[in-house]
Amino acid sequence: MDGRTSTGGGHDEEQTERGRAGRLWAWARRAVEAHEPERHTLLLIGKSTLAAALAWFTAEDLLRAQSPAFAPFSAVLIMNVTVYQSIAQSLRYVAAVVTGVAVQAALGFLAGPDLVTFVLVAAIALAIGQWKALGAQRSQVATAAFFAFSTYASATGNAERATQLGQIVLLVLIGCSIGLLVNVVLVPPLRYRSAEHGIRALAGALERLLADMGPAMRDGEFAEEHAKGWRSRSHRAQALVTQARSGLQTAEESVPFNPRRWLPRHRERTSFTNYRAVLDALERAAYQLASLTRSLERWRDEERDYSYRRFLRCYGTFLGSLEEIVRVLAHLDETQLADQAAQLCELAEDMQQERRTVTEQAESDGLPLGDPSRPYGVLVVEATRLTEEFQHTCDVLQTHVQGEPGPGA
Repeated sequence: MDGRTSTGGGHDEEQTERGRAGRLWAWARRAVEAHEPERHTLLLIGKSTLAAALAWFTAEDLLRAQSPAFAPFSAVLIMNVTVYQSIAQSLRYVAAVVTGVAVQAALGFLAGPDLVTFVLVAAIALAIGQWKALGAQRSQVATAAFFAFSTYASATGNAERATQLGQIVLLVLIGCSIGLLVNVVLVPPLRYRSAEHGIRALAGALERLLADMGPAMRDGEFAEEHAKGWRSRSHRAQALVTQARSGLQTAEESVPFNPRRWLPRHRERTSFTNYRAVLDALERAAYQLASLTRSLERWRDEERDYSYRRFLRCYGTFLGSLEEIVRVLAHLDETQLADQAAQLCELAEDMQQERRTVTEQAESDGLPLGDPSRPYGVLVVEATRLTEEFQHTCDVLQTHVQGEPGPGA
């Protein structure tokens, strides 16, 4: 029995090790792919390591600084996913450090390195740290003041104290400069695909929701729990809007001050106006689908008779036409945009026709569209709104393909 237990335990451990090795291999494989997040993570780690090493060599071996760690810390701190953010954060960081050191220097030289002085330094630095203009670097005011106080207190004379405080600022400037230089020179991040990926994820969620709703409505076979499930999924789709906007913002911020933007293959890709228009339309569509699913929850079981099923079938077919459009947006690819825009224009015509059929069927069936306690009016209104949004999206992409202003979509 003991032998079998031992063998089984060894087998489990072996399986666990194989699983870990498989996950590590999968991560490494994704890291070598051009547009995978793992590749960007690996590149950022490598660049940060190089910047830290160069900053440490400069501070320790060349300057013989007393506190050389300030340089590599600063180099890594301002290493961001975009050059624009690196510059913005480095300016805020330097401002925060200089302010913190200045506060300590002013009070230290006036009152000396005692406990009362430290309390005053802490209070003033923390108060200045509430300044919103410093952004994410606000806490560095107090951090710099505390390190400066420690350096000031350990020095033996005013001349040495002034030198050490000045050296802190110098090391921070050296670290930020090296970090910026590495980020700009060594494969500066140009995250065009971030906007595309965010839109794809949002459109994919809407596509799956519509693919579930359309057939159920065409068959007239959905219960209250189905509507609740759709409503929950529509809310999850809305949550992806924030993620998509973050990706779009990253893509927009990757362009300024980036030397790679002048390469021939990137020179025309300097605007994301059309991406933003597509995302705005998908965001509004997500909210309108949420309103639609709320209305379906109020559908009365006794109303699912034959006359209303004709309306349901028309509406399910209409949702199917939306699904076709969203499926194209879920695979948005700039290299295939001309073909995708033409396909979207054809699908938009089908969508318009299905929307008219929905309205005509509602009028033909004499549905109580003006009754706020019944879902029919909301469904017809949302059909019109969804049609307008997706038609606008198709028009925006077609305009870009035809060469109008706004490259990058």
